[in-house]
Amino acid sequence: MNIAINCRHLISDKLEGFGNYTLEISKRICQNHPEHQFYLFFDRPFSEEYIFSKNVHPVIIGPITRHPILNVIWGGISLKRALRRYRIDLFWSPDGICNLRTKIPQVITIHDLNFEHNPKDLPWFVRNYYRIFYPRFAKKAEQVISVSEYSKKDIIKTYELAEEKVSAIYNGACERFSLVNLDEKNEIRTRYAEGRPFFVFVGSIHPRKNVERLLQAFSIYHKKYSEYHLVIVGSNMWRNQSVHIPSDIQEFVTFTGHVKSSDLSKIMGSAFALVYPPYFEGFGIPLVEAMKSGIPIVSSNRTCLPEIAGDAAIYFDPFNAEEMAQQMAKINEDSNLRKKLVSNGGERVKDFSWDQTAVKTWIVLEKFLKNK
Repeated sequence: MNIAINCRHLISDKLEGFGNYTLEISKRICQNHPEHQFYLFFDRPFSEEYIFSKNVHPVIIGPITRHPILNVIWGGISLKRALRRYRIDLFWSPDGICNLRTKIPQVITIHDLNFEHNPKDLPWFVRNYYRIFYPRFAKKAEQVISVSEYSKKDIIKTYELAEEKVSAIYNGACERFSLVNLDEKNEIRTRYAEGRPFFVFVGSIHPRKNVERLLQAFSIYHKKYSEYHLVIVGSNMWRNQSVHIPSDIQEFVTFTGHVKSSDLSKIMGSAFALVYPPYFEGFGIPLVEAMKSGIPIVSSNRTCLPEIAGDAAIYFDPFNAEEMAQQMAKINEDSNLRKKLVSNGGERVKDFSWDQTAVKTWIVLEKFLKNK
């Protein structure tokens, strides 16, 4: 059978949420199923590293989707032509986009519906695209994959879908996340935190990630624990976006921008703790990466985050900077709590594996191949 995968987010050196999700699952599915041919649909030149196996056929279909209007053209015109040209039997889209007119079975992944609940977080043309098309994509697709039980329930309720049409399949964490030795920790501290112990946040600079309030909380925390640093790993989601850094902590905060995967795992493993303040998430991969890295978690208590972090985190109201600072301080003040969170994370992370994710995703896809 010929299976096509939307690989628009496989962009070398710029892999983030959708890209990592696409990479980890596509690689395993292609390698585990040599009996099928896989057509990977890109919208721009691609790296040879994404040719995972002999049964992979890369295809570039334009235009490069840098604007919602170009998304409409890519999904509405170019995608349909490619599905027909390559005689595709099944299409999987890790970012939720699909063609609204084809009769070919399509499975899509919708990670979260922040654009429905907090539309002002996005530029107007982006939120309008999502709010117009994603309800249609969800209804058109044969099956919708979500990445948490929270997102599954939200998608079913918001888009009025039958419960059996949405499958919740957890993300995983890459094997490169692990304990970091003392020499590596010291090197990372020197490079990113002026040699200081540091809290880390990982994620795009996007309103829902709540970085502005994290900085407010760190300013409060820093009045008592002045020897600590904050490292924020991630790039701006939208151009011309900025956050205000309180003047008293400016020299104690580092924005790294996008970093290589190998550096990210070392930064995570070298941190004193992960602080994760989003007020809306579909999964929260940094939570699982922190568990694998053996560091405690201080997390927002909203949406899916307690479902994912469980007893490996302590929680705060993401709209309360004072409470966030208090929970960060607990990691300093209670060594037994810190050890317990790390231990709990080491057990809990066993529930999250990209191998499991790929197997469960394939079970969903295979159902529609058998029906052909």
